[in-house]
Amino acid sequence: MKFLSTRGQMQPKTFSDVLLDGLGPDGGLVVPEQVPTISAEQREAWRSLSYAELAAQVIGHYATDIPEADLATLTAAAYSPEAFPTPGTVPLTPLSEQVTLVGLSEGPTLAFKDLAMQFLGQVIPYVLARSGGTLNILGATSGDTGSAAEHAFRGKPGLSVFMLSPLGRMSDVQRAQMYSIDDDNVHNLAVDGVFDDCQNLVKAISNDAAFKADHRIGAVNSINFGRISAQIVYYFWAWLRATDAVPAEERAAATVTFAIPSGNFGNIYSGHLARRMGLPIAKLILATNENNVLDEFFRTGIYTPRSRELTHATSSPSMDISKASNLERFVWDVLGPEEFVTRWTRLETEGTLDLSDHLPRFAAEFGFVSGTSTHADRVATIRSCFEASGTVVDPHTADALAVLPAYLEPGVPTLVLETAKPEKFSVTVAEALGEQSPATPAHILALLELEQHVVEIANDAEQLKAYVAEHALLTPAGAQA
Repeated sequence: MKFLSTRGQMQPKTFSDVLLDGLGPDGGLVVPEQVPTISAEQREAWRSLSYAELAAQVIGHYATDIPEADLATLTAAAYSPEAFPTPGTVPLTPLSEQVTLVGLSEGPTLAFKDLAMQFLGQVIPYVLARSGGTLNILGATSGDTGSAAEHAFRGKPGLSVFMLSPLGRMSDVQRAQMYSIDDDNVHNLAVDGVFDDCQNLVKAISNDAAFKADHRIGAVNSINFGRISAQIVYYFWAWLRATDAVPAEERAAATVTFAIPSGNFGNIYSGHLARRMGLPIAKLILATNENNVLDEFFRTGIYTPRSRELTHATSSPSMDISKASNLERFVWDVLGPEEFVTRWTRLETEGTLDLSDHLPRFAAEFGFVSGTSTHADRVATIRSCFEASGTVVDPHTADALAVLPAYLEPGVPTLVLETAKPEKFSVTVAEALGEQSPATPAHILALLELEQHVVEIANDAEQLKAYVAEHALLTPAGAQA
């Protein structure tokens, strides 16, 4: 398996190469040269596997340069009971006869990002060890990526993490999970701006080829395909668990619908790849909050990223994003390599991408539908979900639950991807449930009391470069750069 850049100016590379690079050298996002197809027979052979074993199989179709035995060892370490103590790693909880919650937040930072980041925390050191090099990971977070990355890489030799977060735009627990880490190889930088500013800074540094090479800069945002490959796994896992009770002769055609809270489009893009791999997915329901640029795109075919001034601070802050990086990968799939370059250049010069001529294909060919949720919707949904099922969900998951009723189909199970535990967003949960709100766990209270370590910086690439240059790890003489 080789990987290309959406911008078309990168020679095909292996999984290990793109794992360390993040973005392509031409500024594009990495995509597989071809998407592997998984037959119904292969899916059935995976039904009895543990989550770690399934991860090795799914990721192995992309990471073909890593020996199978090594990959199995890496996934076993990533999805160990120590990191994911809940039996089965990703539990499925029925909310109603038709709707099931897919529990993606059983890891160390209580968010779905752990499922991909714990894998990166194993595979990146493995790849580095083969070269003897170092890597300085530069990332941006709207709330959960940062803590998941820092917990996965803290204390790892040969690695440093520089994580950008939007100043004052995360929940108290999200900040505490990141800023309380005091390992020498973790650097928290709060940017005076919104998440999109943080993401733009990461891309600006990554696009400076000389600086990136000199300082061994890599990325762990969802622009890194290693994360995408690990996220594909739970789509297969959820389908396998949801169809366990289906008669064996009917399983091959047993379709499900997924509802996914979406900010940077990485999570749902992983579902898109799972569907292209042959997983029987009827619909991919994309749910946004008030920052509904993606909903506008999938309803109209027109994509117009918004400025920081027009990006709302909401009660589902991890989705406060107005420029979704991973959408580039989907547009590349829709248009093909040649037409993509022409259209995407127009977006960068004019600020708008018009794919209304392809709009019918979004649902008919790719299964995408979408909707927008508001704060009032989130509060009402958290309350109604608890009253109906006894399950408390976080505001982002509530966005997906709020949007999905318009797309429910008789006889088609709907799987809602949980993105975080509700205790990370206790203020909104308390607003929804009042006296019925669960008490804040003792470990969260203790976390909030810890000393926090963060450096505030301006939204300025040169200031960021100066900080990285001062604190970056250097590759030892004689090692492979």
